[in-house]
Amino acid sequence: MRLLALDPALRSSGFAILEKREQKIRSLAYGVIQIRADVPMAQCLVEIHRQVSELIDLHQPEVCAVESVIFVQNSRTAVTLGAARGSALLAAAQRGLNIFEYPPKRVKQAVVGTGSAQKRQVGFMVRALLGLTENPQSDAADALAIGLTHLQMQDSPLCSLQAARRL
Repeated sequence: MRLLALDPALRSSGFAILEKREQKIRSLAYGVIQIRADVPMAQCLVEIHRQVSELIDLHQPEVCAVESVIFVQNSRTAVTLGAARGSALLAAAQRGLNIFEYPPKRVKQAVVGTGSAQKRQVGFMVRALLGLTENPQSDAADALAIGLTHLQMQDSPLCSLQAARRL
């Protein structure tokens, strides 16, 4: 199985392409879609969609995994995050990918062992679990963690009872 994992945001969207063969998981690509602060929001959404589409065309994933929407107190932030997420998910949906989402606490629990893990802990564990030679940027580490969570959930006999939700 090959999957695209996304941690979308307007200026800094994490992505990861993971592949699982038998019981071995490896990272094929990961990084951050960076968009400058002076780029208008509408153009950011176009760029997120374009770059996610390119990733899908290049790596041919079978499925997409994202973190579910988190609670934010600022409505402007919520709208901005929702728009970025929608742009990324539209690219996946247009290419026929099944999309699954996971709550942030489930992702942290799956990778670190506790739902209250800090970003630094997530990055450390992602590096260790995938045998990476460098620490990924925070947003890329989050995307890698989302991908690892999906692959773990798919192996579980309790998958249908757990926290995965198909969009």
